[in-house]
Amino acid sequence: MSARAKPPPVVFWSAMVLIVAVLIVLPFALTQIGTTWVRVTNLALLYVMLALGLNIVVGFAGLLDLGYIAFYGIGAYTYALLASPHFGLHLPFWVILPIGAAMASLFGVLLGAPTLKLRGDYLAIVTLGFGEIIRIFLNNLARPINITNGPQGIIGIDPFRIDGFSFASYQKIFGLEFSGPTKYYYLIVALVAVIIALNLRLQNSRIGRAWEAIREDETAARAMGINTTNLKLLAYAMGASFGGLAGGVFAAIQEFISPESFVLVESIMVVSMVVLGGMGNVWGVVLGAVLLSFVPDILRFTVQPVQQWMFGRMLIEPEVIRMLLFGLALVLVMLFRPAGLLPSAVRKRELAERAE
Repeated sequence: MSARAKPPPVVFWSAMVLIVAVLIVLPFALTQIGTTWVRVTNLALLYVMLALGLNIVVGFAGLLDLGYIAFYGIGAYTYALLASPHFGLHLPFWVILPIGAAMASLFGVLLGAPTLKLRGDYLAIVTLGFGEIIRIFLNNLARPINITNGPQGIIGIDPFRIDGFSFASYQKIFGLEFSGPTKYYYLIVALVAVIIALNLRLQNSRIGRAWEAIREDETAARAMGINTTNLKLLAYAMGASFGGLAGGVFAAIQEFISPESFVLVESIMVVSMVVLGGMGNVWGVVLGAVLLSFVPDILRFTVQPVQQWMFGRMLIEPEVIRMLLFGLALVLVMLFRPAGLLPSAVRKRELAERAE
């Protein structure tokens, strides 16, 4: 069997230069339409971070997690509590972000430890319950000691700052004007690039191969000497850490958080991104996250004017249409591309073998 052909180095590096150039110019092009679209792009990139973290758990290790948004909330509240007037702490962001990722990772282990022997529906129910427990705790930890400020949330969260350089304000750099969302955009792009690189390295490492073996057949993997317990806990911890990191960035961008930002629907949306893009394929997951994260805002700017033009009033809310489209997209993907839009080669082969 001949080796799989690889693109020539010139083609590869030309494509990389083109992608980098587009990413550099993109926020300035979006600003011509409106700063709102730069903010939307930033949130889309945060969803990419979340989807890549969940892909480690679901795509690489084959462990279902319907409460993943809880780690997003843990990272966000860790940042908010350590960089706001709530406790009078204003630590620098480069100190808090690793703490938030570590806290989320710890809770990932706490979730993974009791669920090591669960599979299928039972694992889905437990992880779903974990996500709801975290949200309820965030809602109720205001008495007798006010830790999270309950449903009112935390305001006045510090943006990212480096000495006199603030990511939240307009600033002229080398003659170019950079808005707060634009500066955050470049920071998030850098974080996403690092996370993608880590995912690609993990996928082809010994750990990634071991996760793949556990996903295929855990009993056979254990018989071959793979420590399934430690590796499953590692998958939960690493996936949760990316969620915690994204949560810290989200809190800094919004400068306000409340438990309502971390509801079950958000977990379902992140799972949908992974399934739609292609579980186990890093680039597929990125595609799924970008597609589904832009849908709500595209609908918000199109559905209402179209209905006003056609019917003179709005009959269906954009949120309702969004959920209908999510459901329809997942049904169509399961029917025609069960492995996702950009499936991994291994996952595609698995489904083909099962169908035979």
